Amino acid sequence: MATPFDEQIEQLGETYRTQLAQIGDLQRRMREVSGTATAKAQAMKVTVGPQGELLSVEFPTSAYRRMAPKELADLLVTTVQEARGKATAELAKLLDPHLPDDVDAGSLLRGTADVGHLLPSEPAMPGAVRAYVEQGGMAQDHGDGPPIAHR
Repeated sequence: MATPFDEQIEQLGETYRTQLAQIGDLQRRMREVSGTATAKAQAMKVTVGPQGELLSVEFPTSAYRRMAPKELADLLVTTVQEARGKATAELAKLLDPHLPDDVDAGSLLRGTADVGHLLPSEPAMPGAVRAYVEQGGMAQDHGDGPPIAHR
C-alpha cells in the first residue's frame, strides 16, 4: 500500500545517493592533487602530493652542480614550500564550495582558520544532564532519560 510519503522518501534516498557519490568524487580528486614548482635557473623541479609529501625531485639542467651544499639545500626547501603552496591552493579550490560561507578553505588547510564559531554555544545534552549540571545536584526526572545520582 502506497503512502503519501513514498515519493518524498524516494527523493530523500536519491539525494543521499547523489551526495554520497559527490563526496567519493571529491575525495578522489583531493587524492590526485599535486603541486609543482621550478627553482630559479631551472636548478631543480619538485612535485608534492596533496599532503605536501615530496613525490619527485628533478634536475633539468646542470645548474645545481655549481651550487654549494647549503645553497642547494636552501633552494630545495624553498622550492618544496612553493610546490606545497600550489597544492594547498588547489585543494582549497576543491573544498571551498563544500564548506560554510564563513570558512576559508585555504586557512583551514593551513591550520590558521578560526572555526570555533561553528560549534554550538553550549554542548548538546539530555534535559536530565543539563538540570544536574545547572543545579549541581540530583536531577529531577524530565522524562527524557534516567535520573543521575551523586557518587
